[in-house]
Amino acid sequence: MPIRLAVLVSAGGTTLQNLMDEIAAGRLDARIVQVVSSNADAFALVRAQRAGIPTAVVSRKQVASRAEFSQRIFDLCRTAQAELVCMAGFLQLVTIPDDFQLRVMNIHPSLIPAFCGKGFYGHHVHQAVLEAGVKITGCTVHFADNEYDHGPIILQRAVPVLDDDTPETLAQRVFAEEKIAYPEAIRLFAERRLKVVGRRVRILCP
Repeated sequence: MPIRLAVLVSAGGTTLQNLMDEIAAGRLDARIVQVVSSNADAFALVRAQRAGIPTAVVSRKQVASRAEFSQRIFDLCRTAQAELVCMAGFLQLVTIPDDFQLRVMNIHPSLIPAFCGKGFYGHHVHQAVLEAGVKITGCTVHFADNEYDHGPIILQRAVPVLDDDTPETLAQRVFAEEKIAYPEAIRLFAERRLKVVGRRVRILCP
């Protein structure tokens, strides 16, 4: 049976679209059963609705606490019987309940632990990379915990930083690697090939 995914979004939904494309092409044996946005105006909601995927909006501003915000989100994931929750450009911090520990993934556009944490998202990450003068950056897929960009790392893919890069050109090359890394991490999870030991994730042989 395809693995059942819930996808959390906040903006345009390019990562969501990548997962939808991989599923449609038969390269990812999965079904997106719920999309939850923290932003009612996110274009990701339009993408999901066009594909017939159930959507919901849970705004952080409309609830009293992070705990309530998180509960509403994960209640939707439970109702949809999601086996794995994928953060896809989701810009809010959540508290992950016990029954979803090591069942929430995030992708970040840098090589964690560099250029990550609160305030490091999208364009801000790539601008910081260029300002720091580093020669290599990339993307990281990790299990999410209750801190920004912090949980055990599953996969990383690197790209060179070129002398004439702008944040836009760098973002394009990093996203090309994200499109490979996130579906692969989901496949490994679905195949039960990820074993977490402390803060290390070991990939088991098939």
